[in-house]
Amino acid sequence: MDILYLMILCSVSLAAIFLVVFIVYARKGQFEDDESPAVRILFDNGEIKEKDENGNKDKDEKKIGENNKIEEKSE
Repeated sequence: MDILYLMILCSVSLAAIFLVVFIVYARKGQFEDDESPAVRILFDNGEIKEKDENGNKDKDEKKIGENNKIEEKSE
C-alpha cells in the first residue's frame, strides 16, 4: 500500500512539473506560430532557405502584391 502513495505522489509531481514548463514556454511565445509548419510542406526546401538567408520576406511579399495589382489593372 505504501508504493501506491509513492506512485500517486510521483505522478502528481510530474504532472505539476509539466504544467509549469508548459506555462513558462507559452509565455515566452513558443506556441504562437501555428501556421507556418502546416504550409511548410507546400514549399521546396530551396525557397524557404533563400527567404531565411536573405531576410527579405517583406520584400518578396510586396513584389507578389505589386504583380497582382499590375495584373488586375491590365485586365
